[in-house]
Amino acid sequence: MGNFSQLVYLVPLFPLIGFLINGLLWNKMPKTLAGIIGSAAILASFAVSLGIFFEVRNPSFQGPVIVNLFDFIQSGALRIPLAFQVDALSSLFLLIITGIGFLIHVYSTSYMHHDEGMVKYFAYLNLFVFSMLLLILGANYLVMFIGWEGVGLCSYLLIGFWFKKREYTNAAKKAFVMNRIGDLGFLVGMLLVLYNFGTLSYKELFTTLGSGMSTVPSSTITWITICFFIGATGKSAQIPLYTWLPDAMAGPTPVSALIHAATMVTAGIYMIARSGVMYSMAPLTLNIVAVVGLATALLAATIAIRQYDIKKVLAYSTVSQLGFMFLALGVGAYTTAVFHVMTHAFFKALMFLGSGSVIHAMDGEQDIRKMGGLGKKMRITSITFLIGCLAISGVPMFSGFFSKDAILTAAFAHNPILFALAVLAAMMTAFYMFRLYFLTFTGTFRGTHEQEHHLHESPIAMTAPLMILAILSIVGGYVGLPEVMSEHNLFNEYLAPVVKNFGEHHLSAGMEWALMGISTAASLTMIGVAYTMFRKPAFAESTGIAKILENKWYVDELYDSIIVRPIEALSGVLDRFVEKMGIDGIVNGVGKSVKWGGDRLRMLQTGQVGFYIFIMVLGMVALFTLSFFWVK
Repeated sequence: MGNFSQLVYLVPLFPLIGFLINGLLWNKMPKTLAGIIGSAAILASFAVSLGIFFEVRNPSFQGPVIVNLFDFIQSGALRIPLAFQVDALSSLFLLIITGIGFLIHVYSTSYMHHDEGMVKYFAYLNLFVFSMLLLILGANYLVMFIGWEGVGLCSYLLIGFWFKKREYTNAAKKAFVMNRIGDLGFLVGMLLVLYNFGTLSYKELFTTLGSGMSTVPSSTITWITICFFIGATGKSAQIPLYTWLPDAMAGPTPVSALIHAATMVTAGIYMIARSGVMYSMAPLTLNIVAVVGLATALLAATIAIRQYDIKKVLAYSTVSQLGFMFLALGVGAYTTAVFHVMTHAFFKALMFLGSGSVIHAMDGEQDIRKMGGLGKKMRITSITFLIGCLAISGVPMFSGFFSKDAILTAAFAHNPILFALAVLAAMMTAFYMFRLYFLTFTGTFRGTHEQEHHLHESPIAMTAPLMILAILSIVGGYVGLPEVMSEHNLFNEYLAPVVKNFGEHHLSAGMEWALMGISTAASLTMIGVAYTMFRKPAFAESTGIAKILENKWYVDELYDSIIVRPIEALSGVLDRFVEKMGIDGIVNGVGKSVKWGGDRLRMLQTGQVGFYIFIMVLGMVALFTLSFFWVK
């Protein structure tokens, strides 16, 4: 095997070079060339990532391999290097990010070709991939945090890419601010780790914790893990910091596919899976993670049922699926959560890109009430989107079936109530995805005559990534077959040196088959319900609970009334009384008093010689008097 792990620095370097070329020459670069440079940079990273993956997979690999680039911080005994860690977990994420990232770059070359800011767009996209790779590869929490902040910045730039529309810039600001709230939690957790353990390096920290030599009380570890989880709720859009992600659909569709399906939103899951040793020592935090994840999965699924914007349905679907991943983490099934990250990346990127193909054909229209019958004109988009829907719904033999079933099984082993609620969320998933599919691709066209005339299949640069992702959405799950189907779970065996599940309960084969049957029957039933309801749709004004769901449980309005408006009111009071009357009053008061004193002293300068002689005599008398009384 080649020694690819020592070349790991090339993986983030290629996108960085792509960013610098496109970013510095954005006003001179031809659009087509910018697309080629941006895509080639990610393809080069993918090639190196592939080499690293096969090297790590080799039984002779002795990991993890730490590649030190240089000392980032050195102060006394504290030494934090800029170092990359190559192991099973990071190599897997490298493949997901660079592989799907490349497909999205290729898709973007066609999708964004008519946009005047295309060169800048590819520069941002490359910078985003660079930041995400830094996050994944970091051998310590500080390097992870640099990448963590980098993806936050890039998501702001990409969500607000069409910045001339006020609502788009507001969505970008919302994503930035809500991520900052989570990031503060991550930063506090990181400082707690540094204070208690004297290191931020994964290897040193987890060796100390794993050896049982740590003298740090368990309550401190609980607080550290909670702080890290707060960071994850921001980045991975969990309750209460999830409302930025649906608004982030303001960005171009390929951005939604890259950020909100395959990469950025999975950073929180990666961080907790990476810190599994620590989380396994904090059962209270694991329970919080499980409950928050399940609550998010259910809440987002209920909202998705009544959304009419094609991208909003997919956005809430992403929030819901991330909830499933956190449920898996919360019950200690770390590898299962990572497995679902991988399969979800395939089918969700497929559906986002499929929605982009639909929007492209509909000339920018995103309302599914104005679609219908597109399957006749867009065969490839329709078939690939159907595969994505089948995968996310957990239909047997598609990738989502294996990963979702593994999560449900782990939840049942932990607590049957969690299983029942997770099945309910899975049922809603099948319902709203097929509602989306039937309203968009079947029946008769409901748009305008002009739109119907404009309908066409997308060019090959857009359909080729769809077909590749569709194949991955079918076969991607076979690397993680459950125990009842295969003795060897290749996925778990690959990750075993780095990530181990915590508190596993082995169920009997009969029970596993029964659970599979329940979840499959539930999903298929909901697909049937969606078919009967939306084969011939009728749209009426929403009332009652439907209106609440359409308005997203009024959570944004709630945040606005209990957080935004009170802060604005408090800001107004502070501005008026503290800023203007207090701070400004003191500063202006000093100026006014000096001016007043100067005006009075100026009166002494009269310009009359007699007055000056009189003052001089007065001074001499004063000095004489003082000297007379002071002489002992």
